[in-house]
Amino acid sequence: MTTDQTTPHATGPLFEDPDAPEFTAYGGDWSEIADEASRLGQQRVVINMGPQHPSTHGVLRVMLEIEGETVTEARAGIGYLHTGIEKNMEFRTWTQGVTFATRMDYVASMFNEAVYCLGVEKLLGITDDIPERASVLRVLMMELTRIGSHLVAIGTGGNEMGATTVMTTAFIGREDTFRVIEMLSGLRTNNAYIRPGGVAQDTPEGFVEYVREMIPKVKQRLDELADIQLKNPIFIGRLKDVAVLDLAPAMSLGITGPMLRSTGIPYDIRKADPYCGYETYDFQVPTSTEADAYSRVVLRLEECYESLKIVAQCADRLEATEGQPVMVADKKIAWPAQLSLGTDGQGNSPEHIKHIMGDSMEALIHHFKLVTEGFKVPAGQAYVAIENPKGALGCHVVSDGGTKPWRAHFRDPGFNNLQALSILTEGGQVADVVVAIATIDMVLGGVDR
Repeated sequence: MTTDQTTPHATGPLFEDPDAPEFTAYGGDWSEIADEASRLGQQRVVINMGPQHPSTHGVLRVMLEIEGETVTEARAGIGYLHTGIEKNMEFRTWTQGVTFATRMDYVASMFNEAVYCLGVEKLLGITDDIPERASVLRVLMMELTRIGSHLVAIGTGGNEMGATTVMTTAFIGREDTFRVIEMLSGLRTNNAYIRPGGVAQDTPEGFVEYVREMIPKVKQRLDELADIQLKNPIFIGRLKDVAVLDLAPAMSLGITGPMLRSTGIPYDIRKADPYCGYETYDFQVPTSTEADAYSRVVLRLEECYESLKIVAQCADRLEATEGQPVMVADKKIAWPAQLSLGTDGQGNSPEHIKHIMGDSMEALIHHFKLVTEGFKVPAGQAYVAIENPKGALGCHVVSDGGTKPWRAHFRDPGFNNLQALSILTEGGQVADVVVAIATIDMVLGGVDR
């Protein structure tokens, strides 16, 4: 439970009296405040707003104090989607932890898997031993997920402002990225595809050609979104100079991602502290100086185009590394990878089953111990940060030398970015709160964890 302290709005015409009463609410419940203000005859209205965003249905409480149509105070109540993911990871092996991490920000699940695995590999001291092909596949999956995440932000934001066509167009583009992800991992999301040491599966036949066919389809959807939004006077009027967040408050709150880059700072961890070979890819980091809702939409669209450039480079590299391993060579760490599916479309391939069950008792024992007990990670701690679609996603992992994490903690960018809600909305119109939430682009699964 939290304690909320409220004071009369310092500049409001109704609260110029320095002796005006002060109210304190416990547990975030403002109903008593509203009742007391009503009893005193003050023209003060406190309301719960929403939900109006797919990420806020029952999991985000937005409390507004309004004077007419003007927001004088805004607060966000979180914690409704707390899943105990970090605590649960302490009771699973290092590899099994991936299946929990992927479910935090479920719109950008590949990044959760990647940052966790990079942290585990840093503890193991095998960062430089990851096969090149595995790193290329990681980059490919992250950039496809980045495009999908941005399209969700743009599409749902448009829908909340009454433009259903924006959402349907964006989601069609996202489906194209999902088809590639599903072809490679077997799942659309919550994939558990990236694992400590590499990835779970190599590419199927015809995969590179499928990726190349996908690129112009997604680009077409991006072009359509740019045409129906950025040239629309209604859209421009709703977002220009709305929900402004300048550089100083952004830096103070630890804001990252498109929200920070809209203030003119070109900070992107892919460039500032490269990982997975990002320093070898050709791409730009779009920035703006308007720092408003409109510029954040533009930046997300531009980042999608840059991600498509990276995806095309990944396709070329996959062609060049055909047949190379996708899992680290150390058999004491590497889970079985690069296996074809069984005849039922699930499980391990018959060839692998035949080997561990019929040819080698040692292989069977090793497989059993590796999967059930897991591998030991040397005692120590490591922190890794990567560039999530929303901003800086960090992972701090601690090992006591066992087969399970002693502690795993994540820095989700949505948690920091959501803190800016009051700055974005106070002094503006009630309708602009919808725009602010949409352009923050937080996912409460990552915020609460």
